[in-house]
Amino acid sequence: MCETCSAKKVPGTDGDKYIPFSERTGETSTVYFTRDLSAAGLQKIYDKIQENLKGKTAIKLHTGEKHGPNIIPRPWVQNLIEKDMPDATIVETNTYYEGDRYTTEQHRETLKVNGWTFCPVDIMDEEGTVDLPVKDGKWFDHMTMGSHITDYDSMLVLTHFKGHTMGGFGGSNKNIGIGCADGRIGKGMIHTVEGSSNMWSIAEEELMERITESSKATVDHFGKQIAYINCLRNMSVSCDCEGVGAEPVVTPNIGILASADILAIDQASVDLVFALGEEDRKALVERITTRHGLRQLSYMKEMGMGNDRYHLIDIDNGDVEISLEDAVKDVVPFEG
Repeated sequence: MCETCSAKKVPGTDGDKYIPFSERTGETSTVYFTRDLSAAGLQKIYDKIQENLKGKTAIKLHTGEKHGPNIIPRPWVQNLIEKDMPDATIVETNTYYEGDRYTTEQHRETLKVNGWTFCPVDIMDEEGTVDLPVKDGKWFDHMTMGSHITDYDSMLVLTHFKGHTMGGFGGSNKNIGIGCADGRIGKGMIHTVEGSSNMWSIAEEELMERITESSKATVDHFGKQIAYINCLRNMSVSCDCEGVGAEPVVTPNIGILASADILAIDQASVDLVFALGEEDRKALVERITTRHGLRQLSYMKEMGMGNDRYHLIDIDNGDVEISLEDAVKDVVPFEG
């Protein structure tokens, strides 16, 4: 961490300001979309982005706290691995906070409780850390990761898209930005002002920028051999880190997205939420904006991590391009 540099830096602004698609500029990427929230739907959309996942493949998945109610269903992931990724390994790191995933021993017990026993699960910081460079970072010149990250040739970032208590929303960027950083050093670099007794002393735009710089280290490390899937299902305003204490879900389920562009997939996920009707989107939009979470998106663009303009491709209907409004027009209120 560049301490002398970061002391002089100030975070960006407007993390609470949503920029409509029509006001964005720049190149476009492809984002695939299906309404099929099932094991078959996940398998079908994976096929659209799997071509660059070669060699030894890691699946970065939030496996959840004990009995977490909103995580991606285990049978969906098991089906995908058994049918399409038989040699893949789920990867995680230990948590920064004390709880059921704080130590490797606790983490492995939680994995058993949640049923992640059908394939290898690698706690990447079990045997220490490795520093990956952060190119052109404001806050960091490196991020400290679980050391096993360098054992893999490619990575599928498989994300349950939802709200987040501090980040506003948790998409692909948060999944790897926080989730690949090791549980003691890296996560502390992101969350805590050096010397502060408050472990959560960094928030709003600065937090979003630090998460994003950490994410960029992983994105750059894998180069073209990384792909992203976001499941827009059971979108509580709470992160899966809150387990059974998560706020009840009130936002309708939307579908599954996939892309080779981390910014495009997170931007499209946010856009689909904002495209919902006022009552349906209210809770999650409020969580995103009050935490200034949209700075994740604008900072990814500033860091050259992808495009915030994209073609939304409906794989349920012959791969035609559709509008955000068309994608959400048939959603139904969440019924629990």
